[in-house]
Amino acid sequence: MAVTICQGLGFVVSLIGIAGIIAATCMDQWSTEDLYNNPVTAVFNYQGLWRSCVRDSSGFTECRGYFTLLGLPAMLQAVRALMIVGIVLGVIGLLVSIFALKCIRIGSMEDSAKANMTLTSGIMFIVSGLCAIAGVSVFANMLVTNFWMSTANMYSGMGGMVQTIQTRYTFGAALFVGWVAGGLTLVGGVMMCIACRGLAPEETNYKAVSYHASGHSVAYKPGGFKASTGFGSNTKNKKIYDGGAHTEDEVQSYPSKHDYV
Repeated sequence: MAVTICQGLGFVVSLIGIAGIIAATCMDQWSTEDLYNNPVTAVFNYQGLWRSCVRDSSGFTECRGYFTLLGLPAMLQAVRALMIVGIVLGVIGLLVSIFALKCIRIGSMEDSAKANMTLTSGIMFIVSGLCAIAGVSVFANMLVTNFWMSTANMYSGMGGMVQTIQTRYTFGAALFVGWVAGGLTLVGGVMMCIACRGLAPEETNYKAVSYHASGHSVAYKPGGFKASTGFGSNTKNKKIYDGGAHTEDEVQSYPSKHDYV
């Protein structure tokens, strides 16, 4: 029962995590404009992995996709690749884990096969969560670097006496969604791996038994089956159904006329 609960809970947690990774990848708020010390507040900019958007004070939003691939920064392309790999592995892990659930019987599938499928899906969930966390962390590091570089350039003019207006970006909501979703997927994968140990059938160890022949001698005659044994008293005058074989008393020769000569 505990194994079934652990496996089902790991599946549900991983499912929520994968859904969060997909949502974070599609969100546009990966980086949002920092409004601190920004005199222009009528326009708000935010960017995602696939497009950048502008929202004005009236609530009107206009987005423009990135219509180039080679012109994008290498770090942004790496983040895209990590998130896509995480989604693909997570979806495959979900499909495998559905058939591996102990509460679902498919044909005559053995518990050992379900244990292997559970372990496979757990490893996929762990790798998927790590890819999502790595992608979000790389993007966050890029934002921190650009933020402090922009801050340094803002106060560089006239020895810091004149502040130039530059757009600085800070963490968006998608980053936090990605971190939480990656953590949930990672936890779900660990739970699936733990449940695998309970699903694996225990190996039955058979103790070796040595057979020793009986110490009593057993005599056999070529004409039939067992003639006499060492168990119990000697059975004399006993016929053996061997098609003509007899005991020693019966095969003794009777007196003939030649003995009297």
